[in-house]
Amino acid sequence: MKVFISSTYKDLIDYRAAAIRAVEGTNYQAGKMEVFGARSEEPIEACMNEVEECDLFIGIYALRYGYVPLGSDISITEMEYLHAKETGKTIYCFLLDEEKQGWLTKWIDEDPGKSKLRDLKQRVQKAHVCEYFTTPDNLRAKVANALSHFVANHNGSSVSGPHCPLPKPTGNSLPREGFFVGRDAERNIIAEALSPESRTWGALIDGPGGIGKTALAIKAAHEAPEGLFERKIFISAKVRELTTDGEKPLTDFTRPTYLAMLDELGKELGEENLERLVPDERPNVLRLALAGKRALIVFDNLETLPESERTRLFQFLSRLPDGNKAIVTSRRRTDVDARIVRLDRLSHDEAMELIVELAKKYPRLDRASEKERDDLYGMTHGNPLLIRWIAGQLGREGSQCRTIADACAFIEKAPKGNDPLEYIFGDLLETFTENETLVLAALTYFTKPAKLQWLAQMTGLPERAAETALEDLTDRAILISDLESQTYYLPPLAAQFIKTRRSEAVSQTGDEMVNRVYALVMQYTRSDGWYNCEGFFKLDAEWGFLYAALPRLLMGDNSRLQKICSRLHVFLEYTGRWDEEIWLAGRAEMRALTANDTEYAGWRAYMAGKIYYLRNQLGEVWECAARASEHWRDSIPRNKAFAIRLRGLGFKLNKEYLNAIIFFRKALDIWCSISSESDDVAIALNDLAAVEHANKDYVAAERDYREALRIAIKVYFKEDIASITGNLAVLALDRKHWLEAESLAREALALSEQLQRQDLIARDSHCVAKALFKQNKNLEEAITLARPAAEIFTRLRQQDYLQDAQQTLLEIKNAMNDDLTYYCEI
Repeated sequence: MKVFISSTYKDLIDYRAAAIRAVEGTNYQAGKMEVFGARSEEPIEACMNEVEECDLFIGIYALRYGYVPLGSDISITEMEYLHAKETGKTIYCFLLDEEKQGWLTKWIDEDPGKSKLRDLKQRVQKAHVCEYFTTPDNLRAKVANALSHFVANHNGSSVSGPHCPLPKPTGNSLPREGFFVGRDAERNIIAEALSPESRTWGALIDGPGGIGKTALAIKAAHEAPEGLFERKIFISAKVRELTTDGEKPLTDFTRPTYLAMLDELGKELGEENLERLVPDERPNVLRLALAGKRALIVFDNLETLPESERTRLFQFLSRLPDGNKAIVTSRRRTDVDARIVRLDRLSHDEAMELIVELAKKYPRLDRASEKERDDLYGMTHGNPLLIRWIAGQLGREGSQCRTIADACAFIEKAPKGNDPLEYIFGDLLETFTENETLVLAALTYFTKPAKLQWLAQMTGLPERAAETALEDLTDRAILISDLESQTYYLPPLAAQFIKTRRSEAVSQTGDEMVNRVYALVMQYTRSDGWYNCEGFFKLDAEWGFLYAALPRLLMGDNSRLQKICSRLHVFLEYTGRWDEEIWLAGRAEMRALTANDTEYAGWRAYMAGKIYYLRNQLGEVWECAARASEHWRDSIPRNKAFAIRLRGLGFKLNKEYLNAIIFFRKALDIWCSISSESDDVAIALNDLAAVEHANKDYVAAERDYREALRIAIKVYFKEDIASITGNLAVLALDRKHWLEAESLAREALALSEQLQRQDLIARDSHCVAKALFKQNKNLEEAITLARPAAEIFTRLRQQDYLQDAQQTLLEIKNAMNDDLTYYCEI
């Protein structure tokens, strides 16, 4: 049977493609302008000839009238419709539902086309019962139903084409098994669902696109015992597949509608006349035909069907006669009377097995290192289709990809027709509601699960509306979600696709996120950047939200960015987020220079240098000191003193104590000239004492520590009060004044815990533990302090402190074991 599809073209490309899939998916031939090619006839004559040759005419009308040839008063689209009427063709018409479907203004005609189109639609509506469509998917379903209606009402008599006798049903129409790895737990679940004892109709496999649902269904069907099923039938609604060279249509093998699937099942069961029945009668006829058959039916790729058709198919399955079972695959999660198998990514080991198998075919993949293979797993998030596609790019003829990194990068510029992200996610785009699009756009900013509250803030949606959208996306296996904790995650490649295809929504939610984060930081930090106890607790709880906003902040207004950095640096330092501090400071420094803002560029270099000092990274400290000095060459004396201080810290790390003292005294002199008692002076005296301490000049060290502490207390500089008190405790340890060290360390620890400053908590905890050990008392308390100290030093990568803490921990453990041995011997 031949079906002619008439419509305007440029405004309806996606809609025409959907209608063509509906026609060709039922094994009928579509007459379409896309394949006219070069012909001897004039264009109008060619169109009219195609209309004459068709058995059925489908007209699709939106808001363009179409091309009007020279010398004519009507468009080719209207000519096609009139010729179909004149030649007595059966006509089905589909009109755009203008109230429910938005439309680009460039595809809306002005007069005279607007008036002529209105007149054509009025005549069409008077002459025919018209259907109204919204999305391409919606149109495809309605065209498919029209085809089923046409065939059912013509009993095959007026449908042209040769009659081909149906082949005799065979025992097994499953595709061949390919290489398969893992999924043991899922296969066991399906096997249980297929057993006679199970009261379900079978198993529903759902999961993201390309995750291996079809492969699992085929594997499970092959594994089903032959004694249980005399027939194994495979029917797919999949209309295309992705190969190494790109997308390929599956016209000859797909059954993309509910009725087409039932008709195919009827052929498998020998019900040759099923297509001639009224559609509503077919399910029951099939149900009766299945009685006593013991068939296992695999219905594949049901997400292709509209929701109403999926519902009807599940209703059919719920009434399968005893002895029959089904396995269904779909991206869309549905509450059905079946065992639900949630298919997630391959485990690391399973993915490595797949890569080893693919490497037998692709030599470049075979040469990939273990790290490169791990990177492939991380980039694809364990999606087997993406792993296969990327591996295929390494072996494809004419490919410029030589490494896994090349192939992964190629995804971003994959050509139309060979874009794996388009294949996996493309047909979902039109199904997203406005709310779903917004939450997806918001999720593109997060590399870790995001809280519902954050997404609601970014989208401007009420939390309940955002939650509903997120749950619906989870049901379609697009998100990885923890519904109990209300956190949601969009895998990286899906996020990349949304960024490309829904950039406006991504930009909108990103702007709102930046505004929210800016307000959050302004509210919960002090203007001078120093410690804010309650505020830091709030920022700590919201850190995932803040961190997600930083890349966008770095691209925005420099003054706003620098204000954020200045207010966050103490929070980042105290909470041990040193990697984040270095990363942010480095990029903000470059951003400041781009804006010719040397003042803030100097502060960013200085803040990064401080963290490098705490990590004992001498080379990086020198580099930061040099950059800060250069940025502040024409700055105020106070700033220049901080650059001098950073150089002094470098000399101290390098154990050049005399040079360190010289530079610290230079900084001290500058700050004293500004104010004799200030935060800055307390910092300089503490630095000076620390060098004297390291140089074993304990008397001078204590003197300067005490003076620094006095000033810090006077100006109520809480951070330095805690730091200097702890330094005095360490000094007492080195002087073997164990009781004094314990007392000072306990006092310092209480202050550090109030500040929540992680490096000081670790230092003071270790100091108390060591003092207790040296006094051989309260070893149980000592070990409870020594363990977290070592853990914090490990996380902060403070190697020198870590070695000392680990040694103390070992000594305490040995002492406790000795005590235990002693008591056991007694």
